[in-house]
Amino acid sequence: QVRVVESGGGLVQAGGSLRLSCTASGLILADYAMGWFRQAPGKEREPVSCINWSGDSTYYADSVKGRFTISRDNAKNTLVLQMNGLKPEDTAMYYCAALNSYSGSGASICTVGEYSYWGQGTQVTVSS
Repeated sequence: QVRVVESGGGLVQAGGSLRLSCTASGLILADYAMGWFRQAPGKEREPVSCINWSGDSTYYADSVKGRFTISRDNAKNTLVLQMNGLKPEDTAMYYCAALNSYSGSGASICTVGEYSYWGQGTQVTVSS
């Protein structure tokens, strides 16, 4: 049984940092592209950042470029999102997800509907 679990969310002031972690069990992480997505109240779930199976291709939404960094450790089945310079508009539930794919790069690996396995989410709240 595949299980994806996020951690690291919380309340932070604008300009602060948070580090989100995601662990996956029941699958071999190296077989999967991984992504972070977020959903604010009343809005659709949107991609934040994704990384291909090997880690040599990444995608960032324009709104987070230069502030967020995605990384993965396949040996530890772990995905990390380092978030710096947080803004109130980053407030949302953040989800980790896995896509069983060796192909694709950039934006092509960051489509919400393509992802198979999802975590329960971790709340990020940024106060102004």
